[in-house]
Amino acid sequence: MNLRIRFLILFLAACTITSAAGQKKLRSLNHNAFRPGEVLKFRIHYGFMDAGEATLEVKPELKNFGNRDCYHVVGTGRSVGAFDWFFKVRDRYESVIDKDAMLPWLFIRRVNEGGYIINQNVSFNHFSDSAKSEKATISIPENTQDLVSAFYYARTIDFSNAKEGDVFPINGYLDDAIFPMNIKYIGKEEIKTKMGTFRCIKFRPMLVEGRVFKDNEDMTVWVSDDSNRIPVRVQTDILVGSIKMDLVGYENLANQPAIVGK
Repeated sequence: MNLRIRFLILFLAACTITSAAGQKKLRSLNHNAFRPGEVLKFRIHYGFMDAGEATLEVKPELKNFGNRDCYHVVGTGRSVGAFDWFFKVRDRYESVIDKDAMLPWLFIRRVNEGGYIINQNVSFNHFSDSAKSEKATISIPENTQDLVSAFYYARTIDFSNAKEGDVFPINGYLDDAIFPMNIKYIGKEEIKTKMGTFRCIKFRPMLVEGRVFKDNEDMTVWVSDDSNRIPVRVQTDILVGSIKMDLVGYENLANQPAIVGK
């Protein structure tokens, strides 16, 4: 992104926070799930093919928006190997997330998937419950998340008393619309990976079916059963084939991972 445009977006977002600071008190969530400097690396498989790699990074330094400390999270994804020849993917997502409220102030989306390109900048105002993109300004429910912030917020949820079938609601924003990103608790399971065997919590995001997914419960996610809640495996059926994503590396976790064997 052009640096001038980026600074303008950051400035406008900071002004939004500052100007609204006296209107509404935001929630405060205490957590120890992640910290600045954390890096998660994944390998993506399409059927039996190595299809891509993805990285999620919490930048080492906090950002200050309107006197509020914020995480700056960057997620990237790219196709690899033979898959890169016939369906090139170069994706980048950024989210500036309020450290205390675990809410996004800014969402940047750069998608290039087989020539399909999306460039989107969204600023959130959680004092007035609104979100503004280049195309529209819409009202949003309280505590709405973007695609990236939803993942980090979900890591702060307490599942200690969860029972099979319990649903944890999350409101998500995408393309100037609100949709449910609810997650259903399934249980616990050990997952064997190249990094070792992890003790995991298993759940299913309640997806929007029809566009990509055949059913709204086609995705299963295993996250480490520890205070980190890092994704160990994600597996999903799509309209054409299936995709699996495995954790292959991590740095600067806030807590010891729940590895029970090599």
